[in-house]
Amino acid sequence: MSKLDALREMTPVVADTGDIASIEAHRPLDATTNPSLLLKAAKLPAYQPLVDEAVAYGQRRSDERSAQSRLMMDKLAVSVGVRILDLVPGRVSTEVDARLSFDTQATIARAMQIMGLYDAAGIGKERILIKIAATWEGIRAAEVLEREGIHCNLTLMFGFAQAVACAEAGVTLISPFVGRILDWYKHKEGVDGYAPEDDPGVRSVRRIYDYYKRHGYETTVMGASFRNTDQILALAGCDLLTIAPPLMDALDQAEGEVPRRLDPTHALSDGEA
Repeated sequence: MSKLDALREMTPVVADTGDIASIEAHRPLDATTNPSLLLKAAKLPAYQPLVDEAVAYGQRRSDERSAQSRLMMDKLAVSVGVRILDLVPGRVSTEVDARLSFDTQATIARAMQIMGLYDAAGIGKERILIKIAATWEGIRAAEVLEREGIHCNLTLMFGFAQAVACAEAGVTLISPFVGRILDWYKHKEGVDGYAPEDDPGVRSVRRIYDYYKRHGYETTVMGASFRNTDQILALAGCDLLTIAPPLMDALDQAEGEVPRRLDPTHALSDGEA
């Protein structure tokens, strides 16, 4: 058995990509996208019709350059999302413009526009996660959206306080950035790396996971932004893990057992309160 298949036995795997070919190859439960992933996808010949459609959509609806750009990006993101949903059984995450991360009302408005595009494409709310930065303003926006039945994925998460605030706000899912946390600690402490058990990004997600399970929060923890397969395997058992195609390829090509590292039963009895 490959390590990817072994991992799947305890943790649903989410594709961190907008590349249809990669999604077809790896058969993930869900998929996450962001503007940089969409830019990569848009450069592929298979996506040219979607790009052309998005450009025409923006030009039909506004004569103002910045408004056209906003409309084009949202239309492309949703068009790619719809294509992905033909391939995955679960959900796709579509991101609100990160430049709105400190504006609650603008974030809510943009999320509503994105959901309107999905609705026009015949996609139900239950299959979409609106991806929002886990700033204080973003968390407040997500709180409002969740009350409207719009499920949210809180991203750009680097600390425990953000995770607690999201859970208290009733957010559906959070995406702690394992690799970004590691990058910060490596720079701060002047080291080349850490053993998986000592990796600050891994330890951060484990702490959040245990806290959520211990206190009965329903918010899902999805580890994200991995730098290597050791980080992924050190979080085996997490609610979800979103993994870029190159790392999924590496896990698929490696054989061996994958021990469970996170377990809700252990979380209830161990660790800090």
